[in-house]
Amino acid sequence: MNDIDVRHSGTSPSTAKSAHAPLEVLLIFLRLGVTCFGGPIAHIGYFRDEFVTRRRWLDEQAYADLVALCQFLPGPASSQVGFSLGLMRAGYLGAMAAWTGFTLPSAIALVLFAFGAGGLSGPAGAGLVHGLQLVAVAIVAQAVWGMARSLCPDRARASIATVAALVILASSSSIAQIGAIVLGAVAGLWFCRAQPVNGVTHIAMPVTRRVGLCALILFLALLVGLPLFARAWPGLGLFEAFYRSGALVFGGGHVVLPLLREAVVTPGWIGDDAFLTGYGAAQAVPGPLFTFAAYLGAVIGGVPGAIAGLVGIFLPGLLILLAALPFWDGFRKRSSAQAMMRGVNAAVVGILGAALYDPVWTSSVQRPLDFGIALSGFVLLTAWRAPPLAVVVLSAAAGIATGLLQS
Repeated sequence: MNDIDVRHSGTSPSTAKSAHAPLEVLLIFLRLGVTCFGGPIAHIGYFRDEFVTRRRWLDEQAYADLVALCQFLPGPASSQVGFSLGLMRAGYLGAMAAWTGFTLPSAIALVLFAFGAGGLSGPAGAGLVHGLQLVAVAIVAQAVWGMARSLCPDRARASIATVAALVILASSSSIAQIGAIVLGAVAGLWFCRAQPVNGVTHIAMPVTRRVGLCALILFLALLVGLPLFARAWPGLGLFEAFYRSGALVFGGGHVVLPLLREAVVTPGWIGDDAFLTGYGAAQAVPGPLFTFAAYLGAVIGGVPGAIAGLVGIFLPGLLILLAALPFWDGFRKRSSAQAMMRGVNAAVVGILGAALYDPVWTSSVQRPLDFGIALSGFVLLTAWRAPPLAVVVLSAAAGIATGLLQS
């Protein structure tokens, strides 16, 4: 099962064999986990530089194919790419080593922030919290702007995004979000078939069809079964909420925001202020944005809640990746599959656009000065290409200054 085609590697077969150690993979991804800032697109660039250019674990075309697969599936794309690289290099232990190394640094930082956030009191502390909430406005606005330009370039997809936004604005429930994604898929199949089919090449992965089917069965069993078991055992409710959110995220990154809010804010487990404060803090740490779930879980249920949130939100994306790997070559060559995903991606833009208004804007922008701080952050991100960490620091400083001036 771990037989890997080493033709993509820049090393000899004997050297490649000696390098197939999960510990090696863990150390490499641990370093990436503490240095990769900038979100999923930036992470994919870091991975390309590390594994294609520098280490030559695979060639350019194989890496592009891998990225295409992970962007097609629900879940956190950059984490799925890292998981796949570990899988190719050192089997299933290597896959877990890659995920652990890339995920734990930011998860630990956000859990520590969750435990310390309650001590942020007084004008300076309140200003810091509000500054982090305003960062969310700038970050999500940048995400909507960039995704709309790339995923909604024509009238059909712009219309799909608009309808999806209207659905979410009418009802932000999980049913509405699922309905918007399904409608996007149907509309894409109907209206987006005229687009040219993207060229694809073969990509090999050490996952058998039996393993893929087992992963798919487990993915669906948890998606359907967890809500039923959570009624009998309320302790499963938190894990189920995060699993459901992770299973429905197309596009990764910021798209998880409305799903997580519906999962944890609507039931009353956490307030909008604490939710957006954590989301702003998540922009200041390296690694995948999905580790925001560790912060939410820690606020709700301490360390056990953080573990439930972290495992729950990543598990469905990794299961569906394992399920797709053996069948991906044949499926992605179909024009109908690509048309459906064009519609789904457009719907995702609409869902995120609705989230930009509620809760991000409505909970954060309360006066003209707030709008000025958020607008400045947006311009820094889009026009000046400033790193997100710098925008977080500047917005937090502006929030502290505002809080002190108004005290």
